[in-house]
Amino acid sequence: MNSKTNTADKGVVGFDRRVVPSAWHWLSVLAVAVACALLLSAVFVVHASGQTVFAVVLLVVGALAVWTYTSPRSGALRYLFPGVAAALIFVVFPMLYTISIGFTNRSSTNLLDFEGVRAQLLSESVIDESSRRRFTLHRESNAVTATTATTLYLVLLPPESNPADHAWQSAPITSTTTAETKLPLSQQSAQRTPALTLRETVERLPQLRQLKLQSPEGENYKLLNLREFAIHQPRYETQDEGTLKDRLSGKKYKADMSQGFFVHAEDGERLQPGFQVNIGLRHFTRLFTDARFREPFFSVFVWTVVFAAVSVLGSAALGLLLAALLSWEQLRGRGVYRLILFLPYAVPGFLSILVFKGLFNQNLGEVNLILSALFGVKPAWFTDPLLAKLMLVIVNVWLGFPYMMVLCSGLLQSIPTDLREASAELGAGPFTHFRRITLPLIAKPLLPLLIAAFAFNFNNFVLVSLLTGGRPDQADSVLPAGTTDILVSYTWRIAFNDSGQQYGLAAAISTLIFVLVAAFTLVQMRATRGAVANNLRAA
Repeated sequence: MNSKTNTADKGVVGFDRRVVPSAWHWLSVLAVAVACALLLSAVFVVHASGQTVFAVVLLVVGALAVWTYTSPRSGALRYLFPGVAAALIFVVFPMLYTISIGFTNRSSTNLLDFEGVRAQLLSESVIDESSRRRFTLHRESNAVTATTATTLYLVLLPPESNPADHAWQSAPITSTTTAETKLPLSQQSAQRTPALTLRETVERLPQLRQLKLQSPEGENYKLLNLREFAIHQPRYETQDEGTLKDRLSGKKYKADMSQGFFVHAEDGERLQPGFQVNIGLRHFTRLFTDARFREPFFSVFVWTVVFAAVSVLGSAALGLLLAALLSWEQLRGRGVYRLILFLPYAVPGFLSILVFKGLFNQNLGEVNLILSALFGVKPAWFTDPLLAKLMLVIVNVWLGFPYMMVLCSGLLQSIPTDLREASAELGAGPFTHFRRITLPLIAKPLLPLLIAAFAFNFNNFVLVSLLTGGRPDQADSVLPAGTTDILVSYTWRIAFNDSGQQYGLAAAISTLIFVLVAAFTLVQMRATRGAVANNLRAA
């Protein structure tokens, strides 16, 4: 019986060791609970600030993090989660947010929502000119210095239109008086202390600006200027949820949810600012159907494709030529030449662009000085559309050929020497060898790199922005479109520079750019996969 008892005790002891949680377990539970509480509080704070979409993203990422590091089934995701979270927050979320803006009328005049615009319009006030009253500021005591008494009061003198009216005196103004405090006005007492000087009054202007004085009739007086107070009346009054009436003109403005403005029905006058509304595919249809938007957009798109293609082909051709020359073993000082030719790639691009901007200056640039000395011409590189495009391509080829030269050098070295010797024995010349052997062997592995370079130049904002700024501008264009603008710089000008900050239209164009670049990326991935498969079969 004792043996059975001992066996049972051992079983109980073993059971307790497996089931009773350890201190480390409770610490882990406490840490998870604290993390969840912090996450929820952060989500509520972000949502309360008006960023609902970002709050949802934060909640999803946080919940995924809690599940990843508490679930035994997360596996390798525990190590991949930081990268996944960074991609969701810094790549996917901005992309989806930009796409969503493209379906709204968001601009510099349509930033707030409907309730925000309505509240702002209702907060506008007008001045009752007949209510202007000069004022004096007094201390409550007879002290001479401001340090002996901190309590002040205002005296509003009778208006000039009615000098016989009585003066009003405000309630005491203390250091605790805020913008939310309404100070009542009453008939001035018989005695008052000397008025403060103008200098002392100016020192107290910040406090005077936030004062709200309420007359016995319920009218609100606010500071008008350095010497006067006046009644401020709301300019607009509400007729219903979506209608405002202008007190000055008597016009009624109704909220137009298709335009995002309060609009007068008869003359179409719109109140500023407007509010954000969803407009669907309106931006996209304008780009493809409205001639005022379609023509500059397509001209910019065509030039973007031409610029990217010519830049890639030019830099690739020059890089391949130099790589072939530098692969000649009998050439002395090949290392020095290779180092000198690689220097343009080692120098920061923005410095090189600014140097070229000076070199191509029409009056003082070295390029025009040389052309003037040799041929007597000074081309207008920055004002002539064709020359400006040519200048962009020249500079971009100069910045891109060192990278292509290095790539082509590696590809040329991978070609077996047996093929070169065999072609030489068969009597093939250098051009025949290059066309029949070298180019076919390097074309497939080089193609994905050319596609990647094309996608990069498709969005080469730095070059266009620093060298030409997209100018010279196109004539008779509704939107600011330059003859040297590419899509990304065109979008930048629409969103932030010259066109009233039309964020919705710029976001729609950015969405189109994203689709195009994504298509280039898919082509590149397919080309890369095909090149790798061909190399494996050849091996």
